Amino acid sequence: MTPVTIALLILGYFVVLILISFFTGKEDSNEAFFKANKSAPWYLVAFGMIGASLSGVTFISVPGAVETKQFGYLQVVFGYFLGYLAIAYILLPIYYKLNLTSIYTYLKTRFGIISYKTGSVAFLVSRTVGAAFRLFLVAKVLQLLIFNEFGIPFAVTVVITIALIWLYTFKGGIKTIIFTDTLQTFFMLVSVVVTITFLASALDLHSFTDVYTTVSESSLSKTFFFENINDPQYFFKSFLAGMFITITMTGLDQDMMQKNLTCKNLKEAQKNMISFSIVLIFVNILFLVLGLLLTQYAQQYGITAKKDDLFPTIAMLPEIGIMTSAFFLLGLIAAAYSSADSALTALTTSFCIDIIELDKKPQEQQKKTRKRVHIGTSIVLIIVILIFDVLFTDVSVIWELFTAAGYTYGPLLGLFAFGIYTKFQIKDKLVWIVAIVSPIVSYLLNTYSEELLGGYQIGFEILIINGLFTFLGLILIRRKQN
Repeated sequence: MTPVTIALLILGYFVVLILISFFTGKEDSNEAFFKANKSAPWYLVAFGMIGASLSGVTFISVPGAVETKQFGYLQVVFGYFLGYLAIAYILLPIYYKLNLTSIYTYLKTRFGIISYKTGSVAFLVSRTVGAAFRLFLVAKVLQLLIFNEFGIPFAVTVVITIALIWLYTFKGGIKTIIFTDTLQTFFMLVSVVVTITFLASALDLHSFTDVYTTVSESSLSKTFFFENINDPQYFFKSFLAGMFITITMTGLDQDMMQKNLTCKNLKEAQKNMISFSIVLIFVNILFLVLGLLLTQYAQQYGITAKKDDLFPTIAMLPEIGIMTSAFFLLGLIAAAYSSADSALTALTTSFCIDIIELDKKPQEQQKKTRKRVHIGTSIVLIIVILIFDVLFTDVSVIWELFTAAGYTYGPLLGLFAFGIYTKFQIKDKLVWIVAIVSPIVSYLLNTYSEELLGGYQIGFEILIINGLFTFLGLILIRRKQN
């Protein structure tokens, strides 16, 4: 496919998204932007959340990591399932009982204004980093496939990437995203199935049984790692990390919970969460199978691309065929934007509700202020992505994303756990200090873990450790009387 063909394909895709935005964004109110008037069908939310949870990072990085990590990522995915159960039956009842727009309002109710602001800032930092990682990946692919051909700098590519998101979310917000996520999830899944079908044919695998046998007999399909506790992929470390990654990056994340809070009631939100968590296991297995076949194809045909470059390189080969390449591009764009667009909306929501308390401003100012914040958030994302372009080269982005999440989401995990599972009140004005010190101590422990812990290497469980340090810090600043 030529760069012009690719550009026209992507342009056509965004025309469809903008048309959806036109019809869903007719009601340009804050209630529709933030909560979709609490009228979204649970099954649409559940299907759309698949794409939002996976994102372009999963689409590219999970298949690309199979060569070095094998199927070890599936241990993390199994942990996800328990995490989703905890969200459905512990966190969602709290959010619905308090009728929240921003989930961090819970911290204000439980502890006080400083805890509330601290939690909000922790989310803003966490989601900005997470969204920037995801968009950084898709911008790099677009740069490789399209913009290099026209001599367009990476900075301009990033601006175009963010501008396209802003264009179809600035009016409808979460109400638009419910529908665009559904379309984007569909394109992403079709893309994976089409690519697997081509690779199976190219590798002389003519039936499902052939594919299953190839996968099960390959050393790359090793899933469980019990041999060495110092291994970052050791089962219990990965499983528990997956559980807590889900609780924090979904259950304590305004982005993901904002979609759940658009459901009509708690029961429908729980249906959404449980059905989504089951389907997600099988979807991730599909991505790992894709990664194994991509690796075998690369080895057979002498392709040297590794990690995050593997899938894009193979998908755009002339022998792949224009249809497979087109579906890859649609899947990549769909996966990337299904998480990034909701992140932009959630960051806008959290800043408006939690930081500047938009609901307390005069009614005539609210819509104008919300739109300014939406633009400002877009500019911040552009800046962070450009910083990542300098800092990160030759990495598997999904592992960097989870590592970053361990430091940024840890204080949220500690705050919510302390609020739910203890009856203590705390010295609210000191909470921000705990939220800063805990990640610093966690980082130092992670850096020197092998020396301090007899060779033990900390992996994704840094999130749990960080949350525990926050919890212990809150115990130290608890009040004598509850």
